[in-house]
Amino acid sequence: QVQLVESGGGLVQPGGSLRLSCLPSESIFNFNSMGWYRQTPGKERELVATITLSGMIHYTDSDFVKDRFIPSRDNKKNTIYLQLNSLKPEDTGVYYCNARYLSEQYWGQGTQVTVSS
Repeated sequence: QVQLVESGGGLVQPGGSLRLSCLPSESIFNFNSMGWYRQTPGKERELVATITLSGMIHYTDSDFVKDRFIPSRDNKKNTIYLQLNSLKPEDTGVYYCNARYLSEQYWGQGTQVTVSS
């Protein structure tokens, strides 16, 4: 069973930054894509961004990203990241790593991001 281990969440003040990490239990190149979703209070889980096997990045159509959230991948470390900048209180929520291979998809346990003064 594929495991995705996220880290990097925490408490940050408005305007601050965090970098989330996701380490899969097997090679990132075993997946068609990997990416990040989030679930904020009272809302359904939503896409933030994904990175395909070839390295292409696809962002959500929603406005909340607006160049603030930047996904990346380190092939040598077999890890994907999500850089969160200019954080706002409404970004508070659980951020999930996701991996897809054909019709299968896998989820991490989620990492809590809290933006508060």
